[in-house]
Amino acid sequence: MHIKKGDMVIVMRGKEAPYFENGKKVYTRGRVIKVLPKENRVVVEGVNMVKKHSRPTQANPQGGIIEKEAPIHVSNLMIEDPKTKEPTRVGYQFVEGKNGEMKKVRVAKKSGEILDK
Repeated sequence: MHIKKGDMVIVMRGKEAPYFENGKKVYTRGRVIKVLPKENRVVVEGVNMVKKHSRPTQANPQGGIIEKEAPIHVSNLMIEDPKTKEPTRVGYQFVEGKNGEMKKVRVAKKSGEILDK
């Protein structure tokens, strides 16, 4: 999967898809909270909000309607380029690590920036 926990992503499809405002494209951005690789889905902070009815419990004695993030399919997201803040595809390169060993890292296709720390 090309998206990892902690990545900044841009929503490309769905109800938070990009739209034009004053002639400029506006993107919905968010940080990845959780990755579900078996389902090819991720949970993104503030994206795909759903209302969930909850019963009163000891943790939440009031109960009621709670808004929380639902998983979104990974094909509807793109990584945000760290340099240009635009959506970009992800490539892979081998870079020399600390002990002289080769390490595979993710690279933004638009700017060539390394995405992994």
